[in-house]
Amino acid sequence: MFIYFDVQHIYYIPQYLPVIKKLIGKGHKCVLVFYKTQDAKLISICNRFITEQQLAAVWLNTNSDAFSFYQQSDADWIIFGNAFPNCDKLTKKTALMQHGIGPKQCYYDVSNTGVTIRFVEGEHRLKRLQDLYPNGHFYDSGYAKLDPLFDNSAEKISLKELGLDPNKKTLLYAPTFYPSSIECMGDQFANDFTDYNIIIKPHFFTLVKPRYKKQRIKLAHWGKSSNVYIADENQFDLIPFLAIADVMLSDASSAIFEFSALDKPVIWCDFYKLRWSYRGIFSFRLKERLDDDINYFNEICHPAKHYQEVITTLRKPIFESMIFKENRARVIKRLAGKIDGLSAERIANYLEENK
Repeated sequence: MFIYFDVQHIYYIPQYLPVIKKLIGKGHKCVLVFYKTQDAKLISICNRFITEQQLAAVWLNTNSDAFSFYQQSDADWIIFGNAFPNCDKLTKKTALMQHGIGPKQCYYDVSNTGVTIRFVEGEHRLKRLQDLYPNGHFYDSGYAKLDPLFDNSAEKISLKELGLDPNKKTLLYAPTFYPSSIECMGDQFANDFTDYNIIIKPHFFTLVKPRYKKQRIKLAHWGKSSNVYIADENQFDLIPFLAIADVMLSDASSAIFEFSALDKPVIWCDFYKLRWSYRGIFSFRLKERLDDDINYFNEICHPAKHYQEVITTLRKPIFESMIFKENRARVIKRLAGKIDGLSAERIANYLEENK
């Protein structure tokens, strides 16, 4: 079997990689498709990943080129991590593995693209998608990105090698790029929590997109502190950091669902720096960007409406009752699906059985 994985952005890869490894292990050929429209720095990051992982890859120019390339190929399957233009016109079997399970509306909108099958995480989202797109085809596989956390294959990271103290608890701050809490966090964030190791894993766009320069300035300021490690562009996979963290801070990100699946505490930074076009009479745009699934954060997190609440919450022991933990587990099952380390196996088996 021959499968292409379309990499519109490199941060799609953590969702793809467990499936690719399963397929290669079964003797199938997997090829990653990258785009040359990225700047030189991003292309270098992609090439470094390809070399380190010893994976097959091709480079194309545009989506139009990709459409022709896929149409003329002898692929059994083409896997996408997001919407692909004119996907419904491809005469190939196509699958969607959405690159995140966050609370943004795009999670649902991208199913209106005519893929052969969409792999879905959990009964709740399966039902919503079936109701929204009754002519669509969906398969509840679970979220393959989380598999390495449950089958013990996640990359092992040493706190000491990161320049951090193995005797301290580790706080992971994993904000998204927009709407983000970064600009609203205190300048003294690192100094306010010197009793913690702080690992900051920004979204890939925060590190590379010109419009997020102010976020990078804030990161650089925090990075001067000895208790802080900031992941760089090459460390685009959040999974290894989830594995070593004790508690997480995040905002409108699927990282909250991912960390909660590990039965660890999350503080939801429910405060954001909004563009003027999302404020006042334009506040409806934020509501349109965020799906109602964000309301589940109230059931699995410890909400903080401003930075001072983050300080208050972290400076006291975070207590989670058995009832809270049981409810969190139920919510995660609904929104992330099966978390047994076998999601990639289910996807690989489906592709085999339906080639």
